[in-house]
Amino acid sequence: MSGAEDIPAQVTSSTSITPEELAAARAASVPAATTVAAGEAAVPAPALPQKATIIVHSGDFDKIYSAFIIGSGALAMGMECTLFFTFWGLLRLKKGVGLDSGPLSKMHMLGLGKWMIRRRMKKSNVIPLEKLAQDFKELGGKIMACDMTMEIMGVSQADLRTDLIEEYCAVGSYINEARESTLTLFI
Repeated sequence: MSGAEDIPAQVTSSTSITPEELAAARAASVPAATTVAAGEAAVPAPALPQKATIIVHSGDFDKIYSAFIIGSGALAMGMECTLFFTFWGLLRLKKGVGLDSGPLSKMHMLGLGKWMIRRRMKKSNVIPLEKLAQDFKELGGKIMACDMTMEIMGVSQADLRTDLIEEYCAVGSYINEARESTLTLFI
């Protein structure tokens, strides 16, 4: 026996799997944690909720896109998802600025790189960033704005988009979200 039967199949972009199949696969592959006191039977530890928390630090066009794509993907798979916007990421939530107003993180080339990427995205029918953000909220996603960053950068609540932001908070609120999460990312 080669052991190849024990290795789960890789999921590729062409693999179709339902959220139920994914949950069953996760349950089968992850042993439940247990707590055992002397002389007592093993009791399963409470399971963490399926939750993702993403720090959105960068204001770069492609990184803002990535945060919303990953967040929306998590929501579509039945997870909870929170985006914590801080520093340059937070500036993209200002009224009148536009989520897609940041430069491309690599190969910006005075705007030419971003123009080329936008053109390819349109040709490939990639959803516009504003629509992606609205869909994220409609799917139940939560957006938090860092109030320390607001103070440092001279941004008030009145300057920010209330249609997207659910909570203005400090790092402690982010930590509470992250400690309950099974997935945390920094973008």
